Amino acid sequence: MTSPQPTNLSPWHAGEKQLQERVGVAERMEAFGRRVIRDHMPDQHRDFYRQLPFLLLGSVDAQGRPWASILEGPVGFAHSPEPRLLRLDSVLGAGDPAAQALQDGAAVGLLGIELHTRRRNRLNGNVVGRDAQGLGIAVDQAFGNCPQYIQLRQHLLPVSQPLPAVVAEQLDHLDEPAQQMIAGADTFFVASYVTLEDGRLAVDVSHRGGQAGFVRVQGNRLSIPDFAGNLHFNTLGNLLLNPQAGLLFIDFATGDLLQISGRTELTLEGDEIRAFQGAERLWHVEVEQVIRRQGALTLRWDLQSYSPNSLMTGSWEQAEARLQAQTLRDQWRPLRVARVVEESASIRSFYLEPADVGGWPAFSAGQHLPLRLTIPGQAHPVIRTYSLSNAPSDDVLRISVKRDGLASGYLHDQIKVGSLLEAKAAQGQFVLDPVQHRPLVLLAAGVGITPLLSMLREVAYQNRRLRRRRTVWLIQSARQQAELAFSRELHELQQQSGETLHWLRVISQPEAGLQEGLDFDLHGRIDIELLKAVLPFDDYDFVLCGPAGFTQALYDGLRELNISDSRLHAETFGPSSLRRRPDLAGPTQDWPLAASNPVPVLFELSAKEARWLPGSGSLLELAESRGLTPEFSCRGGTCGTCRTRIVSGQVTYPQPPSNLPAESEALICCAVPAAGTDGTQPLVLAL
Repeated sequence: MTSPQPTNLSPWHAGEKQLQERVGVAERMEAFGRRVIRDHMPDQHRDFYRQLPFLLLGSVDAQGRPWASILEGPVGFAHSPEPRLLRLDSVLGAGDPAAQALQDGAAVGLLGIELHTRRRNRLNGNVVGRDAQGLGIAVDQAFGNCPQYIQLRQHLLPVSQPLPAVVAEQLDHLDEPAQQMIAGADTFFVASYVTLEDGRLAVDVSHRGGQAGFVRVQGNRLSIPDFAGNLHFNTLGNLLLNPQAGLLFIDFATGDLLQISGRTELTLEGDEIRAFQGAERLWHVEVEQVIRRQGALTLRWDLQSYSPNSLMTGSWEQAEARLQAQTLRDQWRPLRVARVVEESASIRSFYLEPADVGGWPAFSAGQHLPLRLTIPGQAHPVIRTYSLSNAPSDDVLRISVKRDGLASGYLHDQIKVGSLLEAKAAQGQFVLDPVQHRPLVLLAAGVGITPLLSMLREVAYQNRRLRRRRTVWLIQSARQQAELAFSRELHELQQQSGETLHWLRVISQPEAGLQEGLDFDLHGRIDIELLKAVLPFDDYDFVLCGPAGFTQALYDGLRELNISDSRLHAETFGPSSLRRRPDLAGPTQDWPLAASNPVPVLFELSAKEARWLPGSGSLLELAESRGLTPEFSCRGGTCGTCRTRIVSGQVTYPQPPSNLPAESEALICCAVPAAGTDGTQPLVLAL
């Protein structure tokens, strides 16, 4: 980090700024940094350092390698004679590679941390007044840090018996004991540095934490997820400009230390990041030098509990299972029913887990799960899609099904705990933008609550993970209270979310004896007048889900209020598609006309031909007339199950679907040949 002392200079260097700009917080962090990063220690920080029995140090050796280390001493060994000076009356142990760099004038990074309170403060500066008893640090920058990802550890009494002489083992690789120590770690510290424009070094030492095993070990290569933090980007900003890093792993039970120096590589986007829950980025270390000192510390700690933030993150085992499953996303795979829960008088939830080897691909809140059901008496398997009602951050798959027809009746009557179902990976474009900050209004009728509950749970998770306050209004309607699903779960979410969640229950035909305002919130239906009455004026995103008439009426009413089409996200259940009115200023899809003459259609994979006639129906119906059994579910262009590759020719949609496929694919349940395919040239489909 650069020095903030000249007030016209930024508190951030180019690497930090680049990453802040990438996530859209540069302007905010510029103002924040000028306010909180000081060139001196406030009295609170000075008092804090005085009560610590250890500190973390970062320094740079003569070869330009950064090293992270720990310096311990009796309480009070760190003290501040004045706000710009911190004196450390202790010296690093024998064989510590960080020690040689601590000469007068050398740049140093320092971290004061209390594991039993999860408090921490940072300091960057230069060594002054080194002597046999210790050294001083002249403050360049001092600032506080949030307690995220710090595991709660109780500080035990130092080892009282004399310790044997510490031997510093030097290696050029990670041997098996070193790999095991890293693979089981939930905490480490990292030192990094940059060279400033005036030639001075700026050194930083930082804490990293996660669940045990959050550092992946592959030989001499370490991979580390970078979770949402304070947006300083001190470490990654340094590594962006200078890929050298020093890592320190501590065995808190034995006092063993493992110090590593190596070159790093940043990964800012990709499938691995998406697969690792809670990861914003990844960084990797190619290990070049290792120093192990067994029993080097007299201090010991006992793990009490994981940080709540750490518990919201995933593991490499989970991430790798998701990546493996991603390659199988278009295959039917078995899921076992692990739990069945009654959610209302007509809705039942099925909790599912993979019944084969491997995990399940990550999904987005709002997507649906295709199921292939073998129902007695049916000539062919029945395919249906059911919205997932859990969030992507939940360690479970859950569908919630209303009893309404052949497939749902089969699920309700025949499927029990232990039953096997066939499913493909979740799909669909009715999804939540997880990084949007605008307040959200979720409008659900009946079983339409299921994808909206997934979205609500994801917003609640992201609010906790990112320490933000995105507000959600959930307005849920049903005919009677007994049909209001997930009441207990929503009550718990409301208690956990506080003022960020407003939940209103709307009943159209309440049971006798129930009181408005007590047993439910409002008597009536969700319509525009109700929204005007209950929603405060704000800049909302709206999400609508329910029967076709409910969704269309609300959509039309909100558009009449000049709510942009881009702010209205809707899905209907049933065969009808929403009739949208695009914003005049926005892009529109120029669909070709439907063919006005007969068109030959070739189903390439089955070597069958047919002739489509104007007004005769969809390409799905044409395929079925020739004895083919393409997979489908909704017949309305919503679920995507019937997606089929177009080999040659062109299709169009008399009623454009809500979820468009890729340009080379067709949703045959609602597609017909386009006018350009008239004549002798056939439309060829991969069926």
